[in-house]
Amino acid sequence: MKKTAIAVIADGTEEVECLAVVDVLRRAGFDTPIVSADGETVTGSHGIKITADARTADVKTAPDLIFISGGKAGAERLANCAPLIDMIAATLARGGRVAAICAAPALVLGAHGFLNGKRATCYPGFEPYMSGAAVCAERVVTDGQITTAKAMGCSVELGIELVRLLAGEEQAEIVQKSIFC
Repeated sequence: MKKTAIAVIADGTEEVECLAVVDVLRRAGFDTPIVSADGETVTGSHGIKITADARTADVKTAPDLIFISGGKAGAERLANCAPLIDMIAATLARGGRVAAICAAPALVLGAHGFLNGKRATCYPGFEPYMSGAAVCAERVVTDGQITTAKAMGCSVELGIELVRLLAGEEQAEIVQKSIFC
């Protein structure tokens, strides 16, 4: 069965974090639609507009992976998106994976208790919001079903980790070699 992945964004999302991870997942063969908690077109944290493929309310089944982009304003908006929080809970309950980067591990996952008892990382300065987590210094951290990453500079590394988790080491190496030649 083909695994499903979605990338969730909102106005204020850090554009490169979103697009780099989506690009890596698509290179590995995952469809990975971009799903908006806001309108069809989202304005990122640096004024770049991204057209979403769907809205959170349109997603009817929990995917195998939910990826949550960072950017403080975007993460704050996503933290207040009830359909997303419900989808995260449903995805984790059925054994799926959740990944977040930058401010999103703290403001979305930590704020809703998804990091309780987990090792995780986030953008420096957001550690006080990592409720229940053992905060780590690593760039990318996977603990059970949850993967977190520090910042935009870790986006490709995060994408490759997600490919490894969803499709295996061999596929992750293929994608990594195609990116870093």
